[in-house]
Amino acid sequence: MNQSAGILLYRFNNHLLEVFLVHPGGPFWKGKDKGVWTIPKGEFETEEPLEAAKREFQEETGVLLNGNFIELKPVKQKSGKCVFAWAVEGDLDIKAIVSNSFKMEWPYKSGKWKSFPEVDKGEWFTIEAAVEKINAAQISFLLELQEKLQQG
Repeated sequence: MNQSAGILLYRFNNHLLEVFLVHPGGPFWKGKDKGVWTIPKGEFETEEPLEAAKREFQEETGVLLNGNFIELKPVKQKSGKCVFAWAVEGDLDIKAIVSNSFKMEWPYKSGKWKSFPEVDKGEWFTIEAAVEKINAAQISFLLELQEKLQQG
């Protein structure tokens, strides 16, 4: 199954809605910015999607989330992967993020295996800035969150 689950963390900073996004780690993403940021997420198979989303958030940031999780409509990315997401209000210090790591052969076909963080940084963005940074398929998460919060 090609599916992921993630969390769109949001906060209000001086009454302005901000969302937390992460930048993928590893050599492929180094130097890339627009369109590559994402909600913290990861693949799952048999877990309940919300439990997988919470686990993945903790693995990629070091933060365990609790709160009132708002289910968002799943999206299908270009790769065909279906992404399930929930939004939750909260805060975290971007300087304190601790991500798990993965191993890959680098340079490619060199026979050398190196470890890289799954997430190399996280940042708070306004919705407008996040739309510029996030993977295009995930823009709908931002817009749906904004809409649901405006409805009260």
